[in-house]
Amino acid sequence: MRIYIASSWKNQHGVEMLTSLLRENGHEVVSWIENNFDEGMTASGEVDFEKWVKTESAQNAFTFDIEGAGLCDLFVYYGNGGKDAAAECGICYGRRFTGNKIPMIALWAKGEDFGLMRKMFDHWVGRYDEVLKLVESYELFPNELKQG
Repeated sequence: MRIYIASSWKNQHGVEMLTSLLRENGHEVVSWIENNFDEGMTASGEVDFEKWVKTESAQNAFTFDIEGAGLCDLFVYYGNGGKDAAAECGICYGRRFTGNKIPMIALWAKGEDFGLMRKMFDHWVGRYDEVLKLVESYELFPNELKQG
């Protein structure tokens, strides 16, 4: 199963650990962290975002991220995410209007303030092991995937 995890760079290590656990269970995880790790970095380690966002590297990262969110079999939001992660949630949810219901799981974090749009998710859970159990349940019941 192809899984995309949307989050924020501030959650890098947690997303990497969840990615590892899912891969150990045989899933393909599309990792924006692996793909975009050095996005915008200078030799000193600083990011000049305004310059970087206009580069081919930024375009490649953007394409990777929107395709990851839009073409996955299962979507996980790892909170607290940022604006980009929220946009990726919308990309995935929007596929439901084309007849492709991609299951969406949200991993809640203390202080999460997603608002009304949290209704996009099929499941809103508070622990990573709940995410793993849900992923396995979708694997056991593949008819749950891509229902309109």
